[in-house]
Amino acid sequence: MTKLFLSIHVLAAILAVGPVAVAASMFPATLRRVRAEPDDASAAATLRALHRICRVYAAVGVAVPVFGFATARSLHVLGDAWLITSIVLTAAAAAVLALLVLPRQQAALDGVSAPAAGSRLAMYTGVFNLLWAVVTVLMIVRPGSTTGA
Repeated sequence: MTKLFLSIHVLAAILAVGPVAVAASMFPATLRRVRAEPDDASAAATLRALHRICRVYAAVGVAVPVFGFATARSLHVLGDAWLITSIVLTAAAAAVLALLVLPRQQAALDGVSAPAAGSRLAMYTGVFNLLWAVVTVLMIVRPGSTTGA
């Protein structure tokens, strides 16, 4: 059962977090293009699509920690420091996405954000991606783990 949980956890991470990371990273550059050329309907449509991808895949991304906990429980590593650190960083990444990235994307789409908001949005997106990169490394290296999985 452990291998099934781990497989679903990894697939969910790739298929859910990957699109959010890419779409969120593309959003600030596309926003700059829309602001530079307000009549560019294609760029505006792309901006809306990127935000929709971020929202939908963020919701799908809930499967990642769900199957992560199932995997950790079956491996008996719920108390390991590397896992606890990963859980905290995953929660931080989710908070950055939910509280900083998605609302600022929506504000940009609604036209209520200041021009400098695009730079802050790019920074928050970078923080989100950095947190996920660290979690990924922790999941691979698993310092101190003896599970052999």
